[in-house]
Amino acid sequence: MSCGDPHETDCREVLTEVYLYLDLECADERRNLIRNHLDECSPCLREYGIEQEVKALVARYCGNETAPAELRERLRVRLAELVFETESREYLPD
Repeated sequence: MSCGDPHETDCREVLTEVYLYLDLECADERRNLIRNHLDECSPCLREYGIEQEVKALVARYCGNETAPAELRERLRVRLAELVFETESREYLPD
C-alpha cells in the first residue's frame, strides 16, 4: 500500500531512486518499474517533477560540464553514507 492505493512498488522505494532514474543510472528493468509506478501514482509524479526541476536548475547553472569518473564515484560513496531526517509540519488555519 502506498499513496492510499495499492502499487506494485512502494512509493518510498521509488522516491529514493528518482535521481538514479533521472540520471539514467539504474538498470532498464528498474527504470521500467519506476516509470510504471510514476504513471500510476500522482503524488510520486509530482515529487518526480520537483526533482526534474532541481536537476534542470543545476544543469542550467553548471552548463554541460561532466564530472570526472573518480569524482562521481567518490560522491556516490559519500552520498550512500548519508542519513536524511525530515520533519513535516501541518499548517492548520485558525
